[in-house]
Amino acid sequence: MNKVQVEILGLSSTPSAGGAYAILLKEVYGVRRLPIIIGAFEAQAIALEIEGIKPPRPLTHDLLKNIIDNLGAAVQEILIDELRDNTFFAKIVLEVSSLTNDVDSRPSDAIALAVRTQSPIFVNEEVMKAAAFIPSGEEEASENLEENLPDEEPTERQAPSGSKESKLASLQNQLREALEKEDYERAARIRDEIKKMTDQN
Repeated sequence: MNKVQVEILGLSSTPSAGGAYAILLKEVYGVRRLPIIIGAFEAQAIALEIEGIKPPRPLTHDLLKNIIDNLGAAVQEILIDELRDNTFFAKIVLEVSSLTNDVDSRPSDAIALAVRTQSPIFVNEEVMKAAAFIPSGEEEASENLEENLPDEEPTERQAPSGSKESKLASLQNQLREALEKEDYERAARIRDEIKKMTDQN
């Protein structure tokens, strides 16, 4: 499995998504961005740790870290490894006595643990290709990286007008614009449309 290391770029609220939040991940060695919708509790847990604010009593993710430490284990890495039915799935890779174990997790919980253990966060390349976008201001810079991004979606200028590839490229552009404007409700509809088109292949 090819995986891409990412870092947390920011957190933002999404009023149109019923009070949920979005965490934006960015490639460490690239320009792609991956937004993931998460719950308010997990967003708060991540934000508190990033800002260095220690609550008077341990939160759930602090407790989880303490248990892992007390058992003599260590978090090796976090891997967001799957996107299924518009839902992200992750694994916490634990190292215990030189052995590794994968524990299934929601990405939000895995990331909240990663920021507490300073563990690297990775995303499966297939997930990045399916759900990431390139900010418009960095499209030119990304052209130098195209050789390192296998099986990219064709861009609008590469595809014949009116073709399925052209429509997909147009939808990808609309998705990027919706995400940049933090219109996550519209982004979800566009992503569903993209998924329908790609599933027809």
